[in-house]
Amino acid sequence: MNKIISFKSAQNENNFEVLLDEGKQTFWATEQQIASLFNRDRTVISKHLKNIFKEQELIQDSVCAKFAHTANDGKTYEVSHYNLDVIISVGYRVKSKIATEFRIWATNIIKEHLTKGYSINEKRLEQLQQTIQLVKRTSKLTSDTEGLLDILADYSNALDILDKFDHQTLSKNNVNNVISYKIEYKEAKDAIEKLKVKFGGSDLFGNEKDQSFKSSIATIDQTFDGKELYPSIEEKAANLLYFVVKNHSFSDGNKRIAAWLFVWYLDKNNYLYKKDQSKRIENNTLVALTLLIAESNPAEKEMMINVIINLIN
Repeated sequence: MNKIISFKSAQNENNFEVLLDEGKQTFWATEQQIASLFNRDRTVISKHLKNIFKEQELIQDSVCAKFAHTANDGKTYEVSHYNLDVIISVGYRVKSKIATEFRIWATNIIKEHLTKGYSINEKRLEQLQQTIQLVKRTSKLTSDTEGLLDILADYSNALDILDKFDHQTLSKNNVNNVISYKIEYKEAKDAIEKLKVKFGGSDLFGNEKDQSFKSSIATIDQTFDGKELYPSIEEKAANLLYFVVKNHSFSDGNKRIAAWLFVWYLDKNNYLYKKDQSKRIENNTLVALTLLIAESNPAEKEMMINVIINLIN
């Protein structure tokens, strides 16, 4: 959610209005606004912006966004806005003391709004602490904590996800119900065998201890009263990962098999990559998710499923 915030420098009588983006914890300002803040001609600011991006001090796509703006003629235009990183970078280049003053002010404002945001709903904070504790428990089991920290950052920064979790709407938003592939037990077993051959698993790797794996596969496409129990690709993939990890169906390789089948299933449904060809879930995040599931309590299942679904999206 964006709101307009005014900054007034001790060195400049003019008010400097910026958009506070609470979700991304930053500010947005136009080129003209930045020029007014630092009391420079717009052409000077434009030159600095070009050099900042040319020298790759900042990546333009990451720090620039377009917002609708209604002009004096009553028409609405898409206007480029630059975030706090850009504003500070320009401030250093024009050697303005206001830059330091603005940076201190901006940091305090962001902290203030974050504090208020966390204190609005104590239940949200409690749920976040549960996620943190789960991450801490799991991090003791592995030296690869980078993915765990990524999950924690994604989950804690997205306060709207926690709010939706409160209202039991988290797992139902923006999911893909167009399922092109229905998982089959035999084909899943063949996929596990390919994993064993590729990575040299032990003789016990993929050896089923009981019928629980077959049951897990059947549950993914289970229906009730003619309706899918898990109607979306995300829900099916998340539960597949969870079931294979928690059921310990195999004598060896349960976590590796679970992670492999998760990726394999998404790929079978042409859903492993986003439109920009980046992975929906990066490798280290998948490792972290698998470890989190292994360490989690059964009572935390819904929380884990919700986290996986929202990370896929």
